[in-house]
Amino acid sequence: MTTNELKKACRHLSKHDPQLEIIIKKYGYCKLQPKRKYFNELVISIMSQQLSGASANAIIKKFKTHLNNKITPENVLSVPFSTLRSLGLSNAKAKYIIDLAEKVTAKVISFRGINNKTNEEIIEHLTQVKGIGTWTVHMFLMFTLGRPDVLPVGDLGIKKGVQLNYGLKKLPDEKTIQRIAKKFNWHPYESVASWYMWKSLDEK
Repeated sequence: MTTNELKKACRHLSKHDPQLEIIIKKYGYCKLQPKRKYFNELVISIMSQQLSGASANAIIKKFKTHLNNKITPENVLSVPFSTLRSLGLSNAKAKYIIDLAEKVTAKVISFRGINNKTNEEIIEHLTQVKGIGTWTVHMFLMFTLGRPDVLPVGDLGIKKGVQLNYGLKKLPDEKTIQRIAKKFNWHPYESVASWYMWKSLDEK
């Protein structure tokens, strides 16, 4: 998303959602920017699954240092499994990263023309990899491809953000989040609205 598109998204959300208007005024414009290193970002997303930001960042830093910041399928496959484990990766995540590298090398997974695919097509394509589920692809769509209209209803941070900002007594389920998003017209900027839900948790 360009700066102008992000500004347009903020105007749209502020117009339709009073709570988001407050959050947007507090934190300024959303900073969702697309990235180009698709394989790198998927590896990092796998590493970050079910971990706090600090824990994930510590493992990612060790991993990058070991590979001299050159995260390629070939380099990942050159690292012994025991070494991946010693860098802090769980047994499962080490296997997932290897599976991703193998499938990219074998061209089972391809990033060519990925920007021309729909969100649903990308989810179907990438979930062929062990350990990559809908949540991981949602993160990829939002933070790597910069897709503007993704609602990661299974994300704990989104659930907490919606609970706190909309006065819910308990964590909302997926249908409740979708209902709130529809009520306040988050479409076609659900990614931006989600970013502000995460951002609102910084102080709360």
